[in-house]
Amino acid sequence: MTTSSFDEKRCESISENIKLIREKIEASAIKSGRNYEDIKLMAVTKTVPVEYINYSIDNCGIDLIGENKVQEFLSKKDELHLDGVEKHLIGHLQTNKVKKIVPLVDMIQSVDSLHLAEEISKQAQNNGINMKILLEVNIGSEESKTGFDKSKFFEVMSQISELPMITVNGIMTIPPICDDENELRKYFTTMSQYFYDIKEKNYKNFNMEILSMGMSGDYTQAIECGANLVRIGSLIYGARIYK
Repeated sequence: MTTSSFDEKRCESISENIKLIREKIEASAIKSGRNYEDIKLMAVTKTVPVEYINYSIDNCGIDLIGENKVQEFLSKKDELHLDGVEKHLIGHLQTNKVKKIVPLVDMIQSVDSLHLAEEISKQAQNNGINMKILLEVNIGSEESKTGFDKSKFFEVMSQISELPMITVNGIMTIPPICDDENELRKYFTTMSQYFYDIKEKNYKNFNMEILSMGMSGDYTQAIECGANLVRIGSLIYGARIYK
């Protein structure tokens, strides 16, 4: 588990950061012709000590958290104040760890292959639960990133729709790092188009509600291009400290 000494100044910064982020989310929502209430703010808790996650939950209204690694979530979960808090796994998930995480989270955002979806379906059946998932798209076709390749993405939709005990609630992405904002917006706009294209096809077991894209450096642009869930970590909690 990640531990640290409690720092009141850091807590003040967390409060101020969340307030500023919400103001920017509202401005971006208005700019894109949508309601602020329709945009979900996820606090990404990778490497963040438990006490600061709990502070953001107890004092700043954070009700959605995202953890990148199964083992890190397992090490923290018993000390987190999770009543009324939605929990998502957002990092790459290995099939051999699906069994551990399926009973513990509300959604797995990072489903990047048919094989992984099949294993989640199997473990959901074993636990008697319906698992909500998002399909991760490698929108930039980057070899260094996981996710469905955009050229093959639609080929697996029908197969995934037949898997029992899972519901596809939307799609997510991490775009390439872009120096040109127009290029960044093209990736986000393409994802938005994918979202509506899938929604129109009415696949069985698909409930297309979430377009998860946008992080600390690009969440305002993502919202303006259609995102309704943004994943923000360092901009809330401060720079990550890796040990």
